[in-house]
Amino acid sequence: MHAVVRNYSGSESSQLFNELEGLLAGIEEAIRSISGVVTYTLLRTSNGGTSITVCDTKAAADESVRVAAEFIGQHCSTRANPPDVTEGATMLHIQA
Repeated sequence: MHAVVRNYSGSESSQLFNELEGLLAGIEEAIRSISGVVTYTLLRTSNGGTSITVCDTKAAADESVRVAAEFIGQHCSTRANPPDVTEGATMLHIQA
């Protein structure tokens, strides 16, 4: 499996997450359209927010980054800094 973490911080990130909160159904639809997504989490942080996506393959994780950027570009008026993206092969994945 492969995971990707997108951390949104800095100017306008909190406002971006305020907008995203009103778009949760659309976000879910966009993420579910990606073949190979295992789990997806979107969370607020003290300075913006973070998304965590776990996929079956790196290709699916790469697609999740593309879809997230496209979704934000099409549906959000706030132009926050691009996220810091961290990704890698998962070493351990526990699903309770």
